[in-house]
Amino acid sequence: MYVYGKNVALEYLNNDRKIDKVFIQNNFNDYEIMKKLNSKKINIETLSKIDMDKKVNGLHQGIILSVKDYKYSDLYDIISDDDSIILILDHIEDPHNFGAIIRSAEAAGVDGIIIPQDRSVEVTPTVIKTSVGTTEKIKIAKVTNLVNTIKILKNKGYWIFGTDMIGEDYTKLDFKGKICIVCGNEGTGMSKLVRENCDFIASIPMRGEVNSLNASVATAIVLFEALKQRM
Repeated sequence: MYVYGKNVALEYLNNDRKIDKVFIQNNFNDYEIMKKLNSKKINIETLSKIDMDKKVNGLHQGIILSVKDYKYSDLYDIISDDDSIILILDHIEDPHNFGAIIRSAEAAGVDGIIIPQDRSVEVTPTVIKTSVGTTEKIKIAKVTNLVNTIKILKNKGYWIFGTDMIGEDYTKLDFKGKICIVCGNEGTGMSKLVRENCDFIASIPMRGEVNSLNASVATAIVLFEALKQRM
């Protein structure tokens, strides 16, 4: 898999993730990255901008890394005996939304993210770039059935908070303890069965004419309310 961008490159280099090969544009001059690459003796190939553009469909900023495909975590590696926050994404489809959510989740101290195996965006180069490489700092698990997963979490002592336009004011809910926050699909929101299995539905009050927020924005707002309550 090819991942790209300066921030992504730094995350991989700083976390000692195995890098098979690096492609840099012939005028690439980022001193910090080049110093780290040379110290690790990584195989580097210099290419023209045209050849770099052919390798990835995105803003590579003059550097592309060839790495192993993303390795997902096991669900039970995310579940904790201590107070923790887990995030479930109920069929998020846009890689930019997914990447932005991962970035917010890492910043808010989320312990892990769960996505369904089917009809959901996976960890792709675009997701990694949008997350600014924070996919290397947070566990992500894929599961076959979200409802069954929610039941497992409940049995482990987690309270499940869905997010929707119709629900309780999110600032009035108690996000302390072991919690799981569910973010629904960009267009249809949470699926019916997932919603029915939530303990609470968190809603963000709005005063303008727009009646809904981007999935990544709404998720970030609720996550940081949870973080504020837990500090």
